[in-house]
Amino acid sequence: MKKIIAFLVSLGMLASFSACGNTENQTEQTSAAETSAAVLTFDEDAAEPAADIETLPTETEASVSEAEETTDEEIPTAETAAEELQTTAAQTVTTAETAETTQAVSAAAATQISEAVTATQAATAAAAQATTAQTTVTTVTTTTAPEVQESKILVAYFSATNTTKGVAEHIANGLNADIYEIVPETPYTAADLNYNDSKSRSTIEMNDPNARPAISGSVENMGQYDIIFIGYPIWWGEAPRIVSTFMESYDFSGKTIVPFCTSGGSGMGSSAKNLEKLTSGAEWLTGKRLNGGDSQDTVMKWVNSLELEFE
Repeated sequence: MKKIIAFLVSLGMLASFSACGNTENQTEQTSAAETSAAVLTFDEDAAEPAADIETLPTETEASVSEAEETTDEEIPTAETAAEELQTTAAQTVTTAETAETTQAVSAAAATQISEAVTATQAATAAAAQATTAQTTVTTVTTTTAPEVQESKILVAYFSATNTTKGVAEHIANGLNADIYEIVPETPYTAADLNYNDSKSRSTIEMNDPNARPAISGSVENMGQYDIIFIGYPIWWGEAPRIVSTFMESYDFSGKTIVPFCTSGGSGMGSSAKNLEKLTSGAEWLTGKRLNGGDSQDTVMKWVNSLELEFE
């Protein structure tokens, strides 16, 4: 048995040695072949071009492949750059439009400001003119009228041809007084006023000291007035008889009476004195003849000279 085991061990060892020998031989053969190939490549000039030709396509394909890869990698970069340029251009246009809009808005704002300034200047000028006008009106009122009074004033007048009417209105306007027109029940016609006709109505009345033509209407509450201006035209050197009717119709006690008249050239004469005889208890001031064409300033100059007392 031991012999058998020893035999088997011997066989195993022989097999191992045989395998090692084969391996070394193969290695030596491979090295020798490589050395021969290297010597062949180095020594034989004709073999180099063949090797280069075989190698070139491989390198060219690699270069083309790298170029394609590089190109593929660069294409997205170019598109991105174009997009960035477009974006930058759009931003530039937007900035320009914004600048133009800003300039337009600034110009519009400047125009509005200019118009506002002009309107303000115009309003200031208008206010100044209004103030000047108001001051002028106030000045005129001050120079043409006495001080504001509490006394009530009445301006009564008779005017067949409206000549005396204008003077009466000047006095009433200047004193802010009430005005009353003595209106005959039977109006006077042109024929009635024909002084050259001895049979005319006016001639007949003036030749009769007791004639009292009727008056249409009356003064309401005569007692409220403190000062009374009485105006009339001059007929035959006297006040028309209808004015006598007026003076006899009211109680003038305690009142101040100021007569005035109009005429083509005659003065007041005795007209005021004759009217005064028809009243009692009244204070009569010296009257004045005025012209129908006198201005309010002229008329008020006389009124102010009377120095009437207004309580």
